[in-house]
Amino acid sequence: MFEFIVIVLFIWLSVKAIGLALKLTWCAAKILASLLFVIALPMLIGCILFASGVILLLPVLLIAAAVGILKSCV
Repeated sequence: MFEFIVIVLFIWLSVKAIGLALKLTWCAAKILASLLFVIALPMLIGCILFASGVILLLPVLLIAAAVGILKSCV
């Protein structure tokens, strides 16, 4: 159940991050947020396959950081 909640949270934050990134022009924040997203997606897949529990929150925290960076620019 915890894994399902984390995956739903990850997908929701990813959609928010992509929506915010599309609103911005290319700047340092958009590049940084894109890098965080590129790192977070494979990390989520790896954590689902090889680990569980609190480690699953790492990719969610990366996407949350990307959303925070993008929101500060809008």
